[in-house]
Amino acid sequence: MTRKMPPAVRDHALQIAHHEMGHYVVARALGFETGGVTLTVTKDLRHQGGASITLVRPISSMEAMKEHLEARMMVLLAGAMAQTLPSKTSAAKRVDKPKATAILKGGQGAEQDYAKIRELRQLLRNILYPETNPAACDSITAELKAINDRLWLRAQEIVEALAEPITELGETLVDRMVLVEQWGRPADTYEVVLTREMLERLKPL
Repeated sequence: MTRKMPPAVRDHALQIAHHEMGHYVVARALGFETGGVTLTVTKDLRHQGGASITLVRPISSMEAMKEHLEARMMVLLAGAMAQTLPSKTSAAKRVDKPKATAILKGGQGAEQDYAKIRELRQLLRNILYPETNPAACDSITAELKAINDRLWLRAQEIVEALAEPITELGETLVDRMVLVEQWGRPADTYEVVLTREMLERLKPL
């Protein structure tokens, strides 16, 4: 469907497709239920994407809460990490840490992921260190950094281990994009919706 898609638009669409499939594949690997994936990209490189992930799960203990928070943070980190994976099949599938950090903290559409990560990280730290003195700013900062570094490394290992299905599913997502007809003005938007049922039938899963 994308043979006529301009190269710059396709390259951008692949990056965002990798991002959404990073969320999706890592969520499945960590035990979350998943739904469909959507992607919209315009010719002037605006985009909107989403991977449906069910956050409902039984939490019967504080340990289960910690595991849930850690898993959710890793799913959120996985999007920016997967976005940096190369599309070329011959290239080593490694996460570009500086680029992934810039995606999370920059104006590239992942700001909501980063905001959620920061809030969940603080909540996890509060659970891990219940005797905290709120005035102990230096120790709190160090504890937050230790949590972030540990979960970043774990998420990166998972993304790199699952890089092939992430990038293959990203390619499939982009290959199925179609130019949307718009009444009264030129069509400038490519979009695709893959339902849960459609995704379940794809070989990489």
